[in-house]
Amino acid sequence: MSTNEFEKGLKFSYNNSIEYSDKAVVSKHILKKETGNISLFAFDKGEGLSEHTAPFDAVVFIVDGKADIIIDGNSNILEAGETIIMPADIPHALKAVEKFKMVLTMIKSK
Repeated sequence: MSTNEFEKGLKFSYNNSIEYSDKAVVSKHILKKETGNISLFAFDKGEGLSEHTAPFDAVVFIVDGKADIIIDGNSNILEAGETIIMPADIPHALKAVEKFKMVLTMIKSK
């Protein structure tokens, strides 16, 4: 089993399952399937993902810290416990206002 994937049938905590890394973005696959993915990310302060689009809706859940989720040019500040849906085919970007951890869920449609 890859160390970048979670073992099924075992309890885990999002917050304790990934560590921050200086000046980096760290990611782990929780589930990776043909029909979609659930991934856990840790962004150091100042890190981010540049503007891009995806062909599927994606749900972002903030586990820890504070992020700026920019959708179609509109800034959305999210803190731990908050969630937003990034719509398919709309430009979006992510920036770490503070270091933050997030769960990204993407479900593909046919």
